[in-house]
Amino acid sequence: MATSDNKTADTEEKIFIGKGEQTAWLTLALANRHGLVTGATGTGKTVSLQVMAEGFARAGVPVFAADIKGDLSGIAEVGEAKDFILKRAGEMGLNFQPDQFSTVFWDVFGEQGHPVRATVTEMGPLLLSRMLDLNDVQEGVLNVAFRVADENGLTLIDMKDLRSLLDAIAPAGGKRGPDAEEDELAEIRKAAQSYGNVSKATIGTIQRQLLVLENQGGTKFFGEPALLLKDFMKTDSDGRGMVNILVADKLMQNPRLYATFLLWMLSELFEELPEAGDLPKPKLVFFFDEAHLLFNDAPKALLDKIEQVVRLIRSKGVGVYFVTQNPIDVPDKVLAQLGNRVQHALRAFTPRDQKAVNAAAQTFRPNPKLDTARVIMELGKGEALVSFLEGGGTPTMVERVMIRPPTARIGPITPEERNAIMGKSPVKGKYDTTVDAESAYEMLQKRVATTAAPAEGQDGGGGGILGQIGSIVGTIFGTNVRRGRLSTGQVIARDVTRSVTNKVVGGIVADLGKSVGGSLGGSVGRALVRGALGGLLRR
Repeated sequence: MATSDNKTADTEEKIFIGKGEQTAWLTLALANRHGLVTGATGTGKTVSLQVMAEGFARAGVPVFAADIKGDLSGIAEVGEAKDFILKRAGEMGLNFQPDQFSTVFWDVFGEQGHPVRATVTEMGPLLLSRMLDLNDVQEGVLNVAFRVADENGLTLIDMKDLRSLLDAIAPAGGKRGPDAEEDELAEIRKAAQSYGNVSKATIGTIQRQLLVLENQGGTKFFGEPALLLKDFMKTDSDGRGMVNILVADKLMQNPRLYATFLLWMLSELFEELPEAGDLPKPKLVFFFDEAHLLFNDAPKALLDKIEQVVRLIRSKGVGVYFVTQNPIDVPDKVLAQLGNRVQHALRAFTPRDQKAVNAAAQTFRPNPKLDTARVIMELGKGEALVSFLEGGGTPTMVERVMIRPPTARIGPITPEERNAIMGKSPVKGKYDTTVDAESAYEMLQKRVATTAAPAEGQDGGGGGILGQIGSIVGTIFGTNVRRGRLSTGQVIARDVTRSVTNKVVGGIVADLGKSVGGSLGGSVGRALVRGALGGLLRR
């Protein structure tokens, strides 16, 4: 291969990954067919991930990657021309030029990167049940809670919203007098019971699981401003794809939260992005490190939905690359969707290890020149067996190659370097301050306060005819709207109230009719569109 610099080593259509008897190229047009990077600890998976991320960024493709150990953060700083790097580059015909890539750091806990938040509504009952490790009965009650929130216009943003909603739908204990069922929350309890038995014991169990999640720092994830995924899909001033790194060392202390969070991100991408068909290059490439955590102890229904999302998100122009120790960590249905493969060394000290090596070898298209199972155990650090898609989407025969050296720094950056990068971040200040908007918690508190006040039929304090109109309209049209916006019912009630203040009683009906007529299409449309992924991720 002729000597070349970093940019010309890649082409407009392919990324140069490594070289053996044959050169290993990853075709950009087939990169959204997903991939798999596997190998034992310390065999070079992170370096392979960095090489691929650099190649995508140079091609103008934004990248998102989870950084478990902090080693991937070096992609933000200029690489060093060390002897072993120069030697490997020379063997491959590369004229090594140190480089760096525009990087944005993210952190669920907001400590080493910009905070990443989602609303409870966006997470949805299925993924939240997975995060809380709920059984089928408890998951069913959580689904009831979400349904009641929708019907009553109760926006679920943070943990206190969900806690207050669960308290509201819990059966009232004991006798509280003849008017016990006439309070504002009685209607919510009745609505919940209409979907099945909602017991106080089950509510209590869910509340305790929420406490466990809170103690693990989960409260920092739920809130606003919620993440806009379009902020992941940007290029820098040079046209290179931005590299988004999720700082996951602390997040990994709760593996279930980590896995559910990344699955939520995939789900949101699937829901928000339009159909793209076959593109010359992906819109975004997503690297899922420690991928086995996603599938450990996952119920069959969730596994089916994961397989469905992975299969369908390809049409949105998103490539998903799982990084784990062994291909057998990934279910067969998902594994069948991963066309681009990089396999680093595995060790076989026991019969079980040997079985895993053989299983890994069988995932490749055979090469008559290689004993794949034997080579997997002989690979040195930085070597890998690779097979990428070509032509009509068929995998190439497996080849043994040496992975090219990264051009950015190998290893972690310093806290000072991280702070300097965050100080110049394109999203600086956008997510760094929490916003506590009015949502279910505040709405329920107001209902309780209204019940406690004397009902004189007056206009003030939410009582009287105006309060009744607002309640009726909100009940009819209320729906949960993402990111804390007013629901349709609340908007209509507000507009009606303003109209009543300025017009005679005879104009109320006409104005109400206009408000309802003008908003029905939007309300129905949002009700149909909201949770498009719900058909995939909710039972």
